[in-house]
Amino acid sequence: MLIIIDENTDNIRLDIYLSELYKDISRSKIQTSIKSGKVKVNNEIKKPSYLLKENDRIEFENLVENKIIKIEPENIPLEIVWEDENMAVVNKPSGMLTHPTPLETTNTLVNALLYKYGENLSDINGEFRRGIVHRLDRNTSGLLMIAKNNKTHEYLADMIKNHNLTKKYHAILKGNYPKDEDIINEPIGRHKTQPHKMAVTPDGKESITKLKVLERFNEATYVELTLVTGRTHQIRVHTSYKKHPVYNDTLYGAGTGKVKTDEQVLQSYYLKFAKPFSAEIIEIEIPPDEKLAKVLSYYRNRRA
Repeated sequence: MLIIIDENTDNIRLDIYLSELYKDISRSKIQTSIKSGKVKVNNEIKKPSYLLKENDRIEFENLVENKIIKIEPENIPLEIVWEDENMAVVNKPSGMLTHPTPLETTNTLVNALLYKYGENLSDINGEFRRGIVHRLDRNTSGLLMIAKNNKTHEYLADMIKNHNLTKKYHAILKGNYPKDEDIINEPIGRHKTQPHKMAVTPDGKESITKLKVLERFNEATYVELTLVTGRTHQIRVHTSYKKHPVYNDTLYGAGTGKVKTDEQVLQSYYLKFAKPFSAEIIEIEIPPDEKLAKVLSYYRNRRA
């Protein structure tokens, strides 16, 4: 199995990273596998404490005994918002993993993409991430760019790295956000004691989120968020740091609101980018998804 580390999953210990992938295997067993050479980073045996870096290539034998991991195509409905011969933009529903993990290999976006496009997907990031250039959290819905070949994957990855696209989100925040407009410029890194989380930390990477209030309610705020950078969980971490976490985001302190949804009410609703290998500008916007509309309706009806 091959995994390539991106900028949002670096600076984490090798053994902890694999422990997150294989939650049913003890960390001590994973450490033993690393020390015995079953895990290699850039074709070298590393210590379990090795801190992963961007573009590191982790190659390892399957750590789950007697289980062969194969990602199968699945006939899962896909909403293709836009596509050409090189790429597609899909509207990922809330509740769907972007790509498989060793413990969840079905019902992901990649399974659906393999059924629709077969081999016509980039494989730069390995079989588990065929076509995937960037990702959305399981319970965040909205627009994702998919690369149909490696040349396009490199083009899109470079565009993201150099901030040459516009990504906007809609969210409901807990409480009444104090400013009509705000720029949250706080560095984000791995949480020191909970590696499955991110946090504002002095040694983190530069992270910038622009926030604009769209509508206010007594107990919540409807906002538009524009990502200047694209760190893991960036919006969720920044809004939590400001004491106004995304509605129903239990991981980052929001608790469960009066309107029940499957975790955070957050949607990637807008993309603007240059079509690969062309001067044409593509601009895509989608309406609020079901859970965003549900929460908005609840608060608007209470105010009426």
